[in-house]
Amino acid sequence: MTLVQLSEANIIGTVIAFILGLFIVPFVISYSEKNGLMDLPNERKIHSHPIPRLGGAAIWICTILSFFALIILSYYPYRSLLSGLLLGSSLMFLLGLTDDIYGLEAKFKFTIQLTIASIVFFLGVKISNIFIPFIGLVHINPILSYFATVAWIVGISNAVNFIDGVDGLAGSVITISSVSLGLMAISLSPSDIVSSLIAFILAGSMLGFLTYNFHPAKIFMGDSGALFAGFLLSTLSIMYQMKTNDIKMYIPLLILSVPIIDITFSSVRRILKGISPFVADAEHIHHKLLKIGLSQNQAVLLLVIFSILMGLLSTYIAASDTIKYFFYAVIISTVMIILNRYAKTGEGK
Repeated sequence: MTLVQLSEANIIGTVIAFILGLFIVPFVISYSEKNGLMDLPNERKIHSHPIPRLGGAAIWICTILSFFALIILSYYPYRSLLSGLLLGSSLMFLLGLTDDIYGLEAKFKFTIQLTIASIVFFLGVKISNIFIPFIGLVHINPILSYFATVAWIVGISNAVNFIDGVDGLAGSVITISSVSLGLMAISLSPSDIVSSLIAFILAGSMLGFLTYNFHPAKIFMGDSGALFAGFLLSTLSIMYQMKTNDIKMYIPLLILSVPIIDITFSSVRRILKGISPFVADAEHIHHKLLKIGLSQNQAVLLLVIFSILMGLLSTYIAASDTIKYFFYAVIISTVMIILNRYAKTGEGK
């Protein structure tokens, strides 16, 4: 597949996923309202009325349908590790969906997440090498590789879930991270077709969802959407790490810095208090920004700007000639969301 064809596939996949989202998300909102699948307000949450919580179903459907649409259009990126990404992400989505509908205990969810991450590891998506400054590339033994891979996948999946507490925040960070990882996959030699396509499709699906998720949100992504997206981001970053042999393999730490910082401080805080790091509370970064007087939109804007800066830095380090595409993606995404929301506002009036 040539570079031009690859670029076409990325653009087409993103557009298809975005358009599907514009039609599928309203259907999910209506279905959730009719069946009482709503996120109810409580002392930990900041919304004041019930809101549909199955946005993850729309995100998953858009991503899978867009991928199969590219197959029909002859952009099928066959690779041996593809099954691990699609199977693992779908299993993580089903786990989150079950939790959104029925509610699951934290320990049970954690156990299933470990199982899913283990399946993906044995399918070949794994951290096998690490770069140590002044030493070089070091191959790690299978046991350490297993624990590092599982810890990264489960950690990032939950970290993305943790930041889903303010309208539009998680979706925006996921979109920026997806675009960054997609551009990094393209910058590899040879380009990683699988990772780039999935990353851009996820970004398109999330953009479609975001048009209904910015404050005031009409729908939440729920655990199903956050775990699904978090899993893909974690495995896409591993795919990039597997194909690099220098300090660049740590770039995903910059791209995912917002959820990583949040889950790190949240876990340390909870452990020091003597409680489980997986017990939800209202002391995340976005909660603290709200407590100092910022509005939801201001808190989201601040964290999104930080995420964009990290994305710019990451793409520049990975390959400086891809940074212009990151700018294009940010500008086009912003215009798409603004125009769509403006159309909805006019339609409502």
